[in-house]
Amino acid sequence: MKRLLFLLPTLFAGTALAQPPGAPVPLLSFVKQEQFSWPRLSPDGKHLAVTVRMPIGKREVPTLTFYSIPNLKIESVVRLPAFEVPLDYYWVSNTRVVVRKGREEGSREIPASYGEVLALDYDGKRQEYLYGMDRFANSGRTSGFQDDYGSGYIADIPAALNNRVFLSSNLWQTDFSELLDVDAIKGNRRSVARVPLSGARFVLQNDGTPRFAKGSDDDAEFALLRRNGDGSAWQRVPREKTGTWLSPFAFSADDTEFMAWHAVDGEPAGLIRENLASGARRVVARDPDGALDAPMYGTSPYLPIVAFTSVGVPQIRYLEPDSHPDVVLHRQLAAQFPGSTVRFVDVTRDGGKILFSVRSDRDPGAFYLFDRKTGNADLLFAAMDAIEPDDMAPRRPISFTARDGLQLRGFLTLPRKPPAGKLPLVLVPHGGPIGIADNWYFDADAQFLASRGYAVLQVNFRGSGNRGEAFRQAGYRQWHDRIIDDLVDGVRWAIDQSNVDADRVCVFGASFGGYAALTLAEREPALVKCVAGYAGVYDLKLFKDEPDVKRSKGVAAAVRRQVGDDVAELDRISPALHADAIRTPVLLIHGGKDRIAPKEHAFRMRDALTKAGRPPEWYYVDYEWHGFYDTENQAEVYRRLEAFLAKHMGKPAGS
Repeated sequence: MKRLLFLLPTLFAGTALAQPPGAPVPLLSFVKQEQFSWPRLSPDGKHLAVTVRMPIGKREVPTLTFYSIPNLKIESVVRLPAFEVPLDYYWVSNTRVVVRKGREEGSREIPASYGEVLALDYDGKRQEYLYGMDRFANSGRTSGFQDDYGSGYIADIPAALNNRVFLSSNLWQTDFSELLDVDAIKGNRRSVARVPLSGARFVLQNDGTPRFAKGSDDDAEFALLRRNGDGSAWQRVPREKTGTWLSPFAFSADDTEFMAWHAVDGEPAGLIRENLASGARRVVARDPDGALDAPMYGTSPYLPIVAFTSVGVPQIRYLEPDSHPDVVLHRQLAAQFPGSTVRFVDVTRDGGKILFSVRSDRDPGAFYLFDRKTGNADLLFAAMDAIEPDDMAPRRPISFTARDGLQLRGFLTLPRKPPAGKLPLVLVPHGGPIGIADNWYFDADAQFLASRGYAVLQVNFRGSGNRGEAFRQAGYRQWHDRIIDDLVDGVRWAIDQSNVDADRVCVFGASFGGYAALTLAEREPALVKCVAGYAGVYDLKLFKDEPDVKRSKGVAAAVRRQVGDDVAELDRISPALHADAIRTPVLLIHGGKDRIAPKEHAFRMRDALTKAGRPPEWYYVDYEWHGFYDTENQAEVYRRLEAFLAKHMGKPAGS
């Protein structure tokens, strides 16, 4: 089977880092970000669009690269301006792609969308700027176009694949959103619908009729609008009761039914199908332990055929009968990759070729192309080729009861070949904290630390995602209190239930995880031996001055709900205001261009610790962001972390 990496020796030579038997996995293997992501087949199966990270200067820059199929010859490489990335893209014909682009905010943050959309052919030519602030300047026209003071999102692609695209248009500082039908070649557009909701995303029937619009209102509450097929006025759909909501996303082939996410009484969302005319509803998939992951489509573009659970090891929920041809095929392919998740990624228009992914807790992922006619599946490329799955450690799902009786979940990653004796433990709180969750799939931080001989604990504390609205709301205004209690309870559970040394526990976290690390050092000095904060927030009063909070009513409402806005309370829960209580060694890592956690957080934390007589170890790079980009800087983060942990917990046996 061919591997695409072998066809690009000048770009990725030396990526697979060999090491002698018994040696630890090279640090650089974990630094490499996903070299290949978001592959998309052209409708006729002759071309493949992929986001490829290419080494340019000190960092790996994401490019939109097109290949011919089946020979995998590069047809064009499209590089966006510095720090701009293709977020998602869709073929609107056999030769043309519409791209929504965004801007990288740091390696620890999902790239931010500024609502710019462009279109281009697979050979990189005929580029047309469809939506955004610089639409006039990029159109090459002297009249007819004007800049868009708003954000555009790809709402739908017409079934005819006629080089047109539906865009949701969200104009800034307005209380409405608009659906546009756009010519992806010429850039001309027409308005299809307008709704009285800022930031709305439209859901269209297969015949192109907009039927739903959904988004958040000024109070940061989910809002759903609906209208009849006759084009009558949009009406807001009232919530049945608190914690119960409906979010449609797809229609059946004949447009008589729609599929939607549905949550009841704050519980995790499941999938339902509802008759558009009668309102008759039936549940097609639900998991009592957590929300379902994004559903998977088969060869039909209408309704998905598979859902996956999101808590613990993912389990399959088939949405069609066992006799369905796509279900039969998925079962056959999944059987070839035991212990992994197989997901269809894209399909040709005739259903003859299927692009699918395979990933697991030890495998960052690989992409295959299956030919239904021949029955063969060819390996195209691995997402992180420097990672050898057999060298990685299994991630064990865990469950324990918090001190107030709340059931919590998480993951424990132990060294693949643990040495004799008790293991030092590194607690790794995730970012967010609200709505974000650690999952079972490959995690570079956990695998790096496990490869160095540490046990790694990750807790999906209250407020985390995938457990429903009630669980998420349980984390509101609990940053310093019950969320930290949950982390402490998780550490104590690991000490009681696993081979963990109670005298060797450290914390490493990024973003909110950095906040949690410093807060644990303040609250639980006897529990932790050292803490490391990476791109963390440490003085929460700074939230009040952030541009997004001042500009957006919805963002301001979300911050008030999740953290609060009382200055005295923000001071109480800010570790930078309580450095005198921190007795454990501290490592601070931060970038000067971080806009998620501005550098003032790190400087205030450092200065407060220094004033208290305990100056931290310090790694600051003025030109880096929310998580470092330059390969050497990323490697240095891990080097310093490894040395810091070994200094204060002792080097793990056998590492």
